[in-house]
Amino acid sequence: MKLTRTTVRLVLAEPLRISRSTMTARDAVRLTVEHEGLSGHGEAVTSVFYGLDTPTLLRLATRTADSLTRFAGPETALHALRAGELTAPDTPAAMTAATEAALLDLVGKRTATAVHRFLGSPVTPRAATARTISLMSPGRAATQARALAEAGFSLIKIKAGDPDPETDLDRVRAVRAAAPGVRLLLDPNGAWTAGQARRLLPRFAELGVEAVEQPIAPGDPEALARLAARSPLPVIADEDAVTYEDARRLAGRVHGINVKLAKCGGVHAALRIATLIEGSGTELMLGCLTASTLGIAPAVHIADRARWADLDGHLLLAHDPWTGIGGSDGFVTANGQPGLGVRPRADAGSRSSAVAASRAETVARADAGSSSRAGSRPGAASWSEAP
Repeated sequence: MKLTRTTVRLVLAEPLRISRSTMTARDAVRLTVEHEGLSGHGEAVTSVFYGLDTPTLLRLATRTADSLTRFAGPETALHALRAGELTAPDTPAAMTAATEAALLDLVGKRTATAVHRFLGSPVTPRAATARTISLMSPGRAATQARALAEAGFSLIKIKAGDPDPETDLDRVRAVRAAAPGVRLLLDPNGAWTAGQARRLLPRFAELGVEAVEQPIAPGDPEALARLAARSPLPVIADEDAVTYEDARRLAGRVHGINVKLAKCGGVHAALRIATLIEGSGTELMLGCLTASTLGIAPAVHIADRARWADLDGHLLLAHDPWTGIGGSDGFVTANGQPGLGVRPRADAGSRSSAVAASRAETVARADAGSSSRAGSRPGAASWSEAP
């Protein structure tokens, strides 16, 4: 196997302002695993919150490539990844998720199987996705909400955490008036104290907000659980629910958990969390970081498992270098093509070079015949697995 890495700058169509930061662009590192004439792709993006910059991701990609040399093919490598035998224990979840995505994509192409099928979903997943409105004036928020509703979006997520909470309330009122038939989620990104949350949540509930993500600062999941027990609207844990153990601690004590592949470690880890919370009274939300279609696609293949899908990261970009999952009409869909079912846009090369330099480097080669872990190519049926 050969692993290459490519870095591309993803520029947002407009700045995304949340309570703790404003983002205009981020780097994406694409992993491409090649084997026997086929290629599988995965993507990891930089994140200040998770401490991942471009040099770190590139270093991790090199280390992952070295590990891949021990395996005969993507099937055995994927099994090893899920058993914790491919990457080092300190590998960040985002790199694990990107590696898994590339291997899933490649295995799917080798078996002519869409990823969702060997993850156990015989029906092609299609989900209504939320579309995010960042911290902005109520007037601008209303204009965006009206356009989104007209385009087909039925779920809008409104960022909150303005220094003046009344501005947050005015923003929600404006969106509700502009798009009265749309469901609303609220996301302060941990901007409130517990006292502020107790005072504000009833007011947002009166405005018809369906649920709130991480209303208080992360770091005290017990406080989040106490708030959820008395909240007039459902509370979804996000920054306080990163790992499987975080989810276990909060299962049945909050109303939802926002699972992002980049923070939990990929689709297999996400499905483990989904199984854990099933029947507990805590429901699954699938979220994402701002990323290209390639980065969002793995989550789309399990989107039918979630009550809430917030998979709009690719829709926030000025130019998405990949295509294949839709979303501009309010719905993301995993098509029936082998693997992840995504492909580079025809103009990706010229457009991406206009916003940033891209570079690819071969970082490892492995002779399939020399691996001590030789394995046969499985059929599609043998890759169907329970979460």
